Amino acid sequence: MDSLITAAARALAAGDPLGALNRVALRDDAPALALRGIAMAQLGDLVRAKALLRRAARAFGPKEAVARARCVVAEAEIALASRDLGWPAKALVAARVTLEARGDWVNAAHARHLEVRRLLLIGRLDEAERKLADVDPSPLPPAWKAVHELAVAGIAMRRIRTKTARAALVRAAQAARDAGIPALTAEIESASLALDAPAARLMVDGRERPLLLDDVEALLASKALIVDACRHAVRHAGTVVSPGGRCCSRSPARSARRGLPMCRGRRCSGGRSGPGTPTNRIARGCGSRSDGFARRFGSWPT
Repeated sequence: MDSLITAAARALAAGDPLGALNRVALRDDAPALALRGIAMAQLGDLVRAKALLRRAARAFGPKEAVARARCVVAEAEIALASRDLGWPAKALVAARVTLEARGDWVNAAHARHLEVRRLLLIGRLDEAERKLADVDPSPLPPAWKAVHELAVAGIAMRRIRTKTARAALVRAAQAARDAGIPALTAEIESASLALDAPAARLMVDGRERPLLLDDVEALLASKALIVDACRHAVRHAGTVVSPGGRCCSRSPARSARRGLPMCRGRRCSGGRSGPGTPTNRIARGCGSRSDGFARRFGSWPT
């Protein structure tokens, strides 16, 4: 590997896409195309990045399976950043298997984090949590440890486990400082701010007050009978009852008039646990551009 490719890869690892482009922008060999694609992705030009990565994958020879797999992983992250959930998930799994078989554990872990992120976006929280548990963050570089902890925090927020989320964000912040990447530090700070923002509204006896996610967790753990107007359910002491068939849209109003505690998200989502619900919107604060994951778009050997 020549010195310019090595220097460009190091620049990308340090979060300096412009520095990487200064070294490889005029080159069309396969490694340079891949690095240009990753740099453009970090700069936000996802269309151009995808085109460059596909050219790079085609340019790598049949014996360069690891390089092609890295291109697939980077393209998968671009697809998720673009909310293209139709991108073939099996290709990402195959790339991860290749990376694991060839000993590229860092990019293999990144591929698994992307699988987790996709599962979160399509609402398969249990499966995402199981898959994340298979990743051991201890041998990862600091930037990737931060990404892992952001994933842990994102799941904890969706589970309304605020202590777990805050602890993960503290670890993520320390890892980001060790990595020395300002953009990653900014994403973690944004996540922490989102966790401290109002997540819902509580209405009791006609009075309304905002709730932090910590307050929502405490309320759900209490013995109060709660009408959850966001998911159209009634909660009491860990038991949740949802009306079958048509949504009982008038029930929250009647309950509020009777003085029962009613918890509403800032935007209700028609009874679904989807993107409009408070916990999902707060979880998106774990990285304003990446649903709880700092976008790194893969790494290249240096």
